[in-house]
Amino acid sequence: MAGTDMEHAETSGVVTKVDPAEVPSAAFGWSGESRTTFKVAGVVVIVILLAMLFENQQHADTGWIGYIYLIGFAAVIAAILIRDAVTKNKPK
Repeated sequence: MAGTDMEHAETSGVVTKVDPAEVPSAAFGWSGESRTTFKVAGVVVIVILLAMLFENQQHADTGWIGYIYLIGFAAVIAAILIRDAVTKNKPK
C-alpha cells in the first residue's frame, strides 16, 4: 500500500502561495497571480468602454444614460488600478 506522505518539490526560485507538492504546476509559476496581466486587462477594458462612446449616433433620442454608465464603469476600473498602484508602493 502506498504511503500518504508526499515529497516536497523544489521551487527553483519561483514565488508562489501554494505548496508545489499539492499543485505540481506551481513549480512553473502557473498558480500565482499576475498583477501585470490584471493591469493590462484593466486598461484594455477602459479603452474599449471609452471607444463605445463613439458609436453610430443614429439613435440619439435615447438620452445620455448609456454614456453615463460607460464613463462610470471606466472610472471605477481606473480608480481600482490607481488604488492598486498607490497601495503597492506603500511601506507596511
